[in-house]
Amino acid sequence: MAERVSAASVGRSESVGVGKTSEKQEANFNIVQITSEVVEDHLTLVRNLSVALAAAGVIVLARSVRLMTKFGAASEIPAWFVEKNVRLRGCVRRVTETGLQVEHVPIRVPLLSPLLGKRHVDGLLDVRLAGVDVAEEGRAWLRQNLMATDMVWLRLIRREADTVDCLVSVSRNMLLNTCVNEELLRLGLGKTVPITGLHYRSRLYWGLHKRLLRAEAQAERRGRGLWKRQSVWTRMMEATSRTAVARLFRKLLRRP
Repeated sequence: MAERVSAASVGRSESVGVGKTSEKQEANFNIVQITSEVVEDHLTLVRNLSVALAAAGVIVLARSVRLMTKFGAASEIPAWFVEKNVRLRGCVRRVTETGLQVEHVPIRVPLLSPLLGKRHVDGLLDVRLAGVDVAEEGRAWLRQNLMATDMVWLRLIRREADTVDCLVSVSRNMLLNTCVNEELLRLGLGKTVPITGLHYRSRLYWGLHKRLLRAEAQAERRGRGLWKRQSVWTRMMEATSRTAVARLFRKLLRRP
């Protein structure tokens, strides 16, 4: 009888112990679940805050550097753009007596560009080709080769009033990039002039000056464009026409 009572008490104590253990496990599970939910909610909040802060940073940065702003005149370009020789891209709309008129095409970022960029900017940038005095044949070459180009790059060298002096380049393909300033000189369609706006002791000045002089020397050596050599017969005729006998002969022909 005593054995039965003790066995029953042991069974009840074991059942009570198991019940308490299950209650503790359930309580621990609830605590873990609630904690995980709170952490997840906070992580979502942190993620949202991170995205918001990143977007705000991009907006502030874009506003400060004006990467998405379309410039309709040279005076709108920040001074530090010119000081740092920043490259802008654009499309050539017109070839003028002094250079090019280019429509600036700013960097476009989905969703941000409509918010940060200026709208309805119709002005064109007046661009001179730095270091080059373009001949009339050179302007014809520019009309033929740049008007149909999708995009050109302008490396800012100097700003004077409403005009910017630039190195203009065209990407023919992914590997080939042509500097228009050099190409004009290489074809003999212009002559070199001093590059104003750069310190004459700077590495950039001497690098550009050397490149332009080398291109002009190549055209002169090959007799291209402005450096085209006349034939021997043409030079002889011109020399003969300047002699005293030739002048006397022309006077006799003009007499009635």
